[in-house]
Amino acid sequence: MRPFSLALAALLTLWLGACANSANLDANSGSAPSASTGSELAAAQAGLPVLEGMATVEMVVNGSPITMEIDGTDAPITAGNFVDLVNRGVYDGLVFHRVVRDPQPFVVQGGDPQSKDPNVPAQQLGTGSFIDPDTGAPRYVPLEIKPAGAAEPIYSKTFEEANISAAPELTHKRGAVAMARSQAVDSASAQFYITLAELPFLDGSYAVFGYVTSGMDVVDAIQQGDRIESARVVSGLENLKTP
Repeated sequence: MRPFSLALAALLTLWLGACANSANLDANSGSAPSASTGSELAAAQAGLPVLEGMATVEMVVNGSPITMEIDGTDAPITAGNFVDLVNRGVYDGLVFHRVVRDPQPFVVQGGDPQSKDPNVPAQQLGTGSFIDPDTGAPRYVPLEIKPAGAAEPIYSKTFEEANISAAPELTHKRGAVAMARSQAVDSASAQFYITLAELPFLDGSYAVFGYVTSGMDVVDAIQQGDRIESARVVSGLENLKTP
């Protein structure tokens, strides 16, 4: 990779961290689990939905469908959170508040629950989380990335922090669907992004949980401010297990 591309990669990585939920997480608050060794343990600690298997989600943007295969086999908590939010109707009407294509394709990012309200200033978007109506508190999910060939994901650590040199099972190839977050590794909530190109420098730092299987032409055409008209679980809802 050329020096310019390396510098761009570093800049965009920092941008992605800053543009997600900006809330500070107290490690002792119980808002998100500490590093653990299994999906069942991590889910039990956090009281989060889990996707046990695969699901298909369809989003409609600008009148056209985007189909995503959501992978609960390799990212059960991250996938479970997303499918649960889709099933709740959380994403309906939300905005893609950041789109980066220049100087080279990067991501489209949306899913801030604040963006449903047109009166929320644009500069505030990127700071919102899903507020669980049962608790009145934000729901956060732990960073969950499964090394290739591993039996379980690792939680609450980047690969660099965990001294893992292997590639993730789910990589940032074009069309990857992944969770945006702040610098706090366990701060992902509702905001997600779709990659517009292969972005290997994000592997091991951000949690991919699925891929666009059709409709990448629709993703490529998304402009900042475009809304998700609807999102629904097409299949696999029976694999969602909620606490």
